[in-house]
Amino acid sequence: MATTKSSSKAKPKTGARATRKASKEQKRPADAIKLLKDDHKEVKGWFEEFDKTDDDARKQELADKICMALTVHATIEEEIFYPAAYEALDDDDLLDEAEVEHASAKALIAEIEASQVGEPLFDAKVTVLGEYIDHHVQEEEKELFPECRASGMDLKALGEQLAARKAELMAAQG
Repeated sequence: MATTKSSSKAKPKTGARATRKASKEQKRPADAIKLLKDDHKEVKGWFEEFDKTDDDARKQELADKICMALTVHATIEEEIFYPAAYEALDDDDLLDEAEVEHASAKALIAEIEASQVGEPLFDAKVTVLGEYIDHHVQEEEKELFPECRASGMDLKALGEQLAARKAELMAAQG
């Protein structure tokens, strides 16, 4: 039987096998920390884009996306992740600070949602929200998340709960 040289590049899978694999990967949610970090990264990109654009329609679209995503993110953290972390960790200070930071961000989100591009302080409010969120993300990713991972929390199960609740909230947003 003759052998053929195989290419050093992997060929993309096609057919039923590839479909099953892609479907399986889509059904397998990330652990809680990965899901939350992915949210952080996505919103950071929108803040960066907001800062770079001069197009008012795009700014409004980005501000709306940012506010919706942060509202959903804060909700899943407050309903699911933080209660589990309070139970697993001895350090309530980080979680207490995170909740206060959420309250401040929510107040600013409400102000942004009640206004629109071109109104006084609109851009400044979005910029300050970005700064609040950046600070909050740094504390979560450098302090809280490592403590959670070390605590033995069931991050896979929490990830499933977070993903399900997030999907529910996003569907309700339209």
